Amino acid sequence: MDLSVVDLSPVPGDGTATDAYANTVEAAQQAERLGYNRFWVAEHHGMASTLAGTTPEVLLGHLAAETDSIRLGSGAVLLNHYSPFKVAEEFGALDALAPGRIDAGLGRANGSPAVDQALGTERHVQNPDEDHREKIEAVVNHLYDDYPDEHEYSDIEIPRSGDGPAVPWVLGSSPSSATLAGELGLPYCFAAFIRPQFAEHAFEEYHESFTPSRLAGGVEEPRGMVAVNAVCAETDEQAARLRAIAEASYKRLRRGERGTTPSVEEAIDELGGVPDPTPATLDADEWPRAISGSPETLAGLLEQLADRVGVEEVMIQHVHADHGDALRSHELLAEGVGLTPR
Repeated sequence: MDLSVVDLSPVPGDGTATDAYANTVEAAQQAERLGYNRFWVAEHHGMASTLAGTTPEVLLGHLAAETDSIRLGSGAVLLNHYSPFKVAEEFGALDALAPGRIDAGLGRANGSPAVDQALGTERHVQNPDEDHREKIEAVVNHLYDDYPDEHEYSDIEIPRSGDGPAVPWVLGSSPSSATLAGELGLPYCFAAFIRPQFAEHAFEEYHESFTPSRLAGGVEEPRGMVAVNAVCAETDEQAARLRAIAEASYKRLRRGERGTTPSVEEAIDELGGVPDPTPATLDADEWPRAISGSPETLAGLLEQLADRVGVEEVMIQHVHADHGDALRSHELLAEGVGLTPR
């Protein structure tokens, strides 16, 4: 099984975006050393005191200079906010900076009304699925210079490395995104840390709808990845304590609270106690929003979830108050899965 990482650039409780980006660089370099397959960064808007990951195209350029071999990408760039051509230019430039190791993770999401207005985003699109499909196709056609000769965009060029354009991925957290990825014949990553209850159905839809791609950046067979919230520690009990942060943070989000990430102790107080360790074997209908465990336990859990959806790669997302705990979690998980250090 391959492992990858998605990083949100969380701002430390006593820090700034500068500290958040420094931590992201350190995490990317560590992931490269440990043998993780790819390192993606996210796009969130309007909560920069908590999450500094607002512009993946900027942060990826910096990561390209600070790493050598790990694949880098967006998880995701939100296409509903931007021109497909501009996105393709950005990822063409990133490919030129890090030849042959860029992923263009393409998604969509609305923020608050104020954020969407500030971004100039139309919140109510008549046919959002069709609009998203057209934007994905346009990005891919620009990236691969694949517009027909008679098309008005056929003479528009973007920067490129010569080692192969950025690889497009469709990202989502619903069966509709899976269907779209399948019909376009593109790789698909499902965010199970957002809507775990749809993970298995989404991949069923992806496989059922999959058609070998007519797009230059597409694939001949389904290629999927599932993203899960997972935290690793030396023992199942220690990992469950750390998982309390993710569970308390989710409860805060459901209440509409946007603040700093709670400490382990604050999270345990909010939850009324330490969460039970994630069982080593999940029930057939059980897919927790967050999982935790020792290296051995967590490696087994990830295998179970990957097998359920028929993928060979898992992307790790987590919520930690302490950057050192996050790095240690990645290190232990790499050992548990048996990644080969670079």
